[in-house]
Amino acid sequence: MTTDADPIPVTLRWAVRLLRAEALAVGLIAVWLIWADLTAETTVGLTSALLVTGFAVAGAVALWALGAALNRRRAGARAPSIVLQLMLLPIGWYMIQGGLGWLGVPLMALGVGVSALLVAPASNRALGFS
Repeated sequence: MTTDADPIPVTLRWAVRLLRAEALAVGLIAVWLIWADLTAETTVGLTSALLVTGFAVAGAVALWALGAALNRRRAGARAPSIVLQLMLLPIGWYMIQGGLGWLGVPLMALGVGVSALLVAPASNRALGFS
């Protein structure tokens, strides 16, 4: 087991950076959704719009919190982080099927890449799994 005085390994550091970048991206989408909700000309489907907006806000907060927990070497944050990253695979797949391969492929690569960083041997040691 490592102590907190040990430097964070590069694999875990990059996983945290990518999680925080994802949180910022989803946060920007949430801000845009809030603006779209506030400036909508019709209120038909308002409940659905607010649910989508709330989901985006919750996703951004969750990604940021998981990144912060991993930065503090909280082992319990690894599994939910991996689950969120693996959720990018079906999202990317359906983007590819819908003709947005330019966005779907990088999203899938991001999900696999961050998951790989989180299960790398150096990350395992830093989180106390080995």
